[in-house]
Amino acid sequence: SSKFSVNISILIVAVIIFLLVLHHNFLGLSDFLRQELSDSNPLGLQPIDFIPAVPQRLADEGNDKEISVVIAASDERLGGAIAAMNSIYHNTRSNVVFHIVTLNDTVDHLRLWLSKTALKNVRYRILDFDPRVLEGKVQVDPQKADALKPLTFARFYLPSLVPHAEKVIYMDDDVIVQDDILELYNTPLKPGHAAAFSDDCDSTTNKVAVRGAGNQYNYLGFLDYKKETIRKLAMKANTCSFNPGVFVANLTEWKLQNITQQLEKWMALNVAEELYSRTLAGSITTPPLLIVFYKQHSSIDPMWNVRHLGSSAGKRYSPQFVKAAKLLHWNGHFKPWGRTASYAEVWEKWYIPDPTGKFSLIRRRSEAYEAM
Repeated sequence: SSKFSVNISILIVAVIIFLLVLHHNFLGLSDFLRQELSDSNPLGLQPIDFIPAVPQRLADEGNDKEISVVIAASDERLGGAIAAMNSIYHNTRSNVVFHIVTLNDTVDHLRLWLSKTALKNVRYRILDFDPRVLEGKVQVDPQKADALKPLTFARFYLPSLVPHAEKVIYMDDDVIVQDDILELYNTPLKPGHAAAFSDDCDSTTNKVAVRGAGNQYNYLGFLDYKKETIRKLAMKANTCSFNPGVFVANLTEWKLQNITQQLEKWMALNVAEELYSRTLAGSITTPPLLIVFYKQHSSIDPMWNVRHLGSSAGKRYSPQFVKAAKLLHWNGHFKPWGRTASYAEVWEKWYIPDPTGKFSLIRRRSEAYEAM
């Protein structure tokens, strides 16, 4: 019997060892799988999918070619993204799929706004952007921690956002589209070009002077030419800049040229060396794009990015010109959902009120106050 009990003990020990080895291997496997998942998606992007079927009218007409439109939607500006999407959806007969990039705490609000309004048949994917991807790549001033808007960098990561598309349109949330987006999508890109932008010297854009920066329409307004790293690039300071708020990207070419990695390299270099102009005209997302796409981009029709509607409260363009514009862009301080933007009534035509009541138009309140 003592022999039997020894055998039982050996068996128990063997089983315990076996279970421990199994447990260890399982942990290793789950780590490996987790690693696999995070490698395949460097952004920690979490697609929260909702794409209804192609509407019957499109299927009948054979217009089922998918047009991918990427738009970033932050909570405090959600009404902007909604109006932009509504204007695109109602002015096209094409099969548009919106890829809406947002932060985790906005997802429920956004989904509700889409599902409970006239946009319930829109085809969309909601993508959760992980701001940790920007660590070490943007200078965060502790006094202005709120000033960093992670979603403004979403455009740098287009192939991760829309992995299966060959071509995408990126646009800011402060735009209204007045023509068929298919025309913008069909912008021809020259061989070897990963993107097409609207140049700041184009005929429709008045030159905007920024105090101390000279001009907002050339490279000098965005890059610090006193820095050796910038001078070494040999990029002419008077080169016309471009506006990255609306562009068409060829993602095959983008991946081939590692555009995302190039942009990240210049972001990190700026953190180390402060390469951007001190009197920066516009956003900190523009300088890396200007460097990477220097003389390496195609052009979109200027009528597809009629901008600066938000740079002053006065009317910059005639009503006839605004009516003819294919895309209106309220870049600048005066947003159409705010107090004193020009042509806000054009924007408001496409705005859909927030069913939760969280997003309200400041302008309405101020106008009511002024009328008292």
